[in-house]
Amino acid sequence: MSGSLKPEARTESLIEALPYIQEFRGHTFVIKYGGAAMEDEAIIEKFLRDVVFLEAVGINPVVVHGGGKAITARMREAGLQARFVNGLRVTDETAIRIVEETLDREINPAIVETIRRFGGRAIGISGKEVFVARQLPHQPDSGGKVDIGFVGEAAGISAEAIRRAIADEVVPVISPIGATADGQVLNINADVAASALAAELQATKLIFVSDVPGIMRDPDDRSSLIPSLTVAQTESLIKQRVIAGGMIPKVQSADAALRQGVKKTHLIDGHVQHGLLLEIFTNDGVGSEIVP
Repeated sequence: MSGSLKPEARTESLIEALPYIQEFRGHTFVIKYGGAAMEDEAIIEKFLRDVVFLEAVGINPVVVHGGGKAITARMREAGLQARFVNGLRVTDETAIRIVEETLDREINPAIVETIRRFGGRAIGISGKEVFVARQLPHQPDSGGKVDIGFVGEAAGISAEAIRRAIADEVVPVISPIGATADGQVLNINADVAASALAAELQATKLIFVSDVPGIMRDPDDRSSLIPSLTVAQTESLIKQRVIAGGMIPKVQSADAALRQGVKKTHLIDGHVQHGLLLEIFTNDGVGSEIVP
């Protein structure tokens, strides 16, 4: 791809990136990585090369990964059927063991190893060491209330290990699970976990990398992408049902982080080649940004 560009065009790309590199050097970006963008090995490698690039130019990336599709596959192998209520996975005693094992023993180490293979420095950190979890109450569903089991929210953050990694210029890679005060492991929505962590770290950016281009006025028309909007505008679009379904918790997590001091949030499509770098280091970007 780069070989087809004239030297002048490549140089212009570097010059366009320069002020952003200067502005963000030493700043912390929390990046939530999930969705179908985690299924294709080539896409994963391009994304993680972008993370290594951020580290190399002096930005502090913190990665919170998902793993929902892998968890669903492991549950199927165990004879369990995935069920979701209001976007939250119903997680019984058997399922929470599968969640923990898949996230902490498979996905997290694989991401860390790939970053290291590309010349970066990374450390895997279980969300159990970061998120002080509180179990969610029964959730409304079809007119009644449903016990969704071992599912929680981040009631508190223990970020010492993450801050040490940042100080040592190492990329922390964190799984979206937490533990209660008595040690019970709970499944936490990765968008919610990333939002809480970004607020705790007072990150400059919170970036959601998934399988959607961003916020669109028409979900079936990529040209209807809204490149920039405010928290008030997102709230209005939710009421108008322009933002709907699975985008609602993602956007609400972005808004919550902004209200707690994060400077800007971004939603980008992980399928876009080097979309993370294009969103951060170019004037036009590739996704949607939300500002306070």
